Amino acid sequence: MNRLNRLRKPNIISPLACVLLALGATALAHAQGIRLEGYPYPFPERVFVFESQRQQLEMVYMDQEPDARERGESVLLLHGKNFSGSYFEETAKALVEQGYRVVMPDQVGFGKSSKPQNYAYSFHQLALNTKRLLEELKIESVHVLGHSMGGMIARRFALMYPESTDTLTLLNPIGLEDWKADGVPYRPIDEWYERELGKTKEKIKEYQLSSYYDGKWKDAYDPWVEQLAAYLDSPNYPRMAWNQALTYDMIYAQPVVYEFPKIEVPTLLIIGQRDRTALGKDMVDPKTKARLGNYPELGQATHEAIRNSELVELEGIGHLPHIEAFERFVSPYLSFLKSNS
Repeated sequence: MNRLNRLRKPNIISPLACVLLALGATALAHAQGIRLEGYPYPFPERVFVFESQRQQLEMVYMDQEPDARERGESVLLLHGKNFSGSYFEETAKALVEQGYRVVMPDQVGFGKSSKPQNYAYSFHQLALNTKRLLEELKIESVHVLGHSMGGMIARRFALMYPESTDTLTLLNPIGLEDWKADGVPYRPIDEWYERELGKTKEKIKEYQLSSYYDGKWKDAYDPWVEQLAAYLDSPNYPRMAWNQALTYDMIYAQPVVYEFPKIEVPTLLIIGQRDRTALGKDMVDPKTKARLGNYPELGQATHEAIRNSELVELEGIGHLPHIEAFERFVSPYLSFLKSNS
């Protein structure tokens, strides 16, 4: 059987587990495996089973349909590297209320999806995997939104499958610059792997605090630390770490910035202006570091490169507008979708 679309049984959480969740769920989170077994997602989990690179893989996804399909349109939400489809919960609910069907996959190597022993990661491959999922669901075209690394997948999807892309939205995407050309030296996959093995919950929170939220923490951000920390104590975590190292290499080695002029579908850029995310900033001199990840400049340059594009600049917001300032993100996003329906 090459393909299978099945619904996972609902997660049953004991009263004790509910107490642990209410207290922060630290012990529960660390009891999970590298597929986030038992970790609750906001919507029912489904599994797409497919063959890729001589192995059978599972892509876990959520698929929410509105009560009335007046629009008959679908939205594909593509997550970033340090996340899964689950952080689109609020976005998905808003879209469903507007009559859109919403599909949220966990890419191979992330979230609840397979963590292969060996996989040749590329944005082409991840876009192809996603297209095959949509074909299995009999969805012919979608409005595509990609956040962070998901923005790189979304761009590749729009370039490979323009006939299946109704619109493209890039939400603080990475890859708006070519780090190789901008002076960031190559870090071998083995080094990325060692860095991943050295992660702790404290380091994860410290990174998110400084990189995403400008040193200002809210309780609403805790789940995205807990989810990443949930992998760490699994005996299979080295396999997860290897997958993460491979995807870092993919991000560095496969820039898509040069192909922006080839994007022809209606495109929306939503850019939190406080964002300074860039790969390898810890490896360069202070002058180069200051130049990298300048999202106000990168957003403007990308807007100019993509002919049929709109730019929304969110002052004072960082790398995760849909988490940090949902209303400021969702209002222009829904307006864009409605104007292109």
